[in-house]
Amino acid sequence: MRIILYTGKGGVGKTSTAAATALRCAERGQRTIVLSTDIAHSLADSFEMPLAPEPVQVAPNLWAQESDVYFNVARYYGVVKEWMHTLFTWRGLDDMMAEELAIVPGMDELASLFWIAEHHDSGAFDTIIVDCAPTGETLRLLAVPESARWWLEKIFPVQRRIVQMTGPMVRRMTGMPVPDDAVFAAGEALFRRLDRMHSLLADSELSTVRLVVNAEKMVIKEAQRTYTYLNLYGYVVDLVICNRLLPEEAEGSYFTTWREQQARHWRLIEEGFAPLPIRAVPYFEQEVVGLEMLRRLGAALFGDDDPSAIFYHGRAYEVQRLDGGYRLELALPFMEKGDVAAKRVGDELLLEVGPYRRTLVLPRALAELQISTAHMNEGKLRITFKGADNART
Repeated sequence: MRIILYTGKGGVGKTSTAAATALRCAERGQRTIVLSTDIAHSLADSFEMPLAPEPVQVAPNLWAQESDVYFNVARYYGVVKEWMHTLFTWRGLDDMMAEELAIVPGMDELASLFWIAEHHDSGAFDTIIVDCAPTGETLRLLAVPESARWWLEKIFPVQRRIVQMTGPMVRRMTGMPVPDDAVFAAGEALFRRLDRMHSLLADSELSTVRLVVNAEKMVIKEAQRTYTYLNLYGYVVDLVICNRLLPEEAEGSYFTTWREQQARHWRLIEEGFAPLPIRAVPYFEQEVVGLEMLRRLGAALFGDDDPSAIFYHGRAYEVQRLDGGYRLELALPFMEKGDVAAKRVGDELLLEVGPYRRTLVLPRALAELQISTAHMNEGKLRITFKGADNART
């Protein structure tokens, strides 16, 4: 089984790419489902057919699904939501406002990701393709399971004991709705689902992320930052897809200028994501909607290759948490210490490796820290980032 997540800045074409990949997998005989976790769905538009909160078959071996916030919340979060609704109503909010506030921000997208574990554990599919929300939302959600595990192990048991001891008295004296064992059991089940989801997505032989970009500077910068974040949370990226490259047959000075700019940005993509494989998709003469156009996109992207293959094993670099900071490790085989120099400029890390130069865009967690140490060891460049008080020159 394979789980493949497509993410990228809004508008780069990740939904079309995810749908085309799913169709290609299905036509190779794999039982495939593609699901969208984006609130602003466009997966149904890509297939030109209506979809539902549960899987709908759209082609032989292919199912598609657009998650629905109320359907998912009722399925995975219903008991907790009902208690919160009762609590807000008790505080004097009208019924409609209480209903809206009872859905914790982010729970709608998060509940959509729970489908990944459900589809995996059902054994009904060989390949699961996920059309993720735009980059920022995806990264925020991928960070949740780690926090949830800490909450479940450290805080949740204490809260449950306190409520068990004081709940009856609080209920008698104030009338306030107090969570009962059913609410705590539902909350614990929610955390367990998060942990299960994280274990699946962090398995590098099962799940990989693919970044979809356009040959535009702002898009590339955000994708580089995303790549570093994914390494920070332990998720593996196996492919970068550069979408909508103008073909050479596009004539005229207007298109020539665009092609020249895209050529310059293509070099930025190669520099920023090496050694990840990068695949290009042309700008088609018409909108990529419907099975036939999705089939063309899939053929241009994968050719005769299996779309569900893992195109890159391992991590190009890793980010690890340390006490008071982080350490970034980058594999640089055959390089000596004198061949490497590192410098941080704003949110960019400039690396000079012999005659070559590479730029890594740092996530905010690292960009606000100082470089403490940088050294080569066993073919790896190790750079330590710490706060100003802990850093040394």
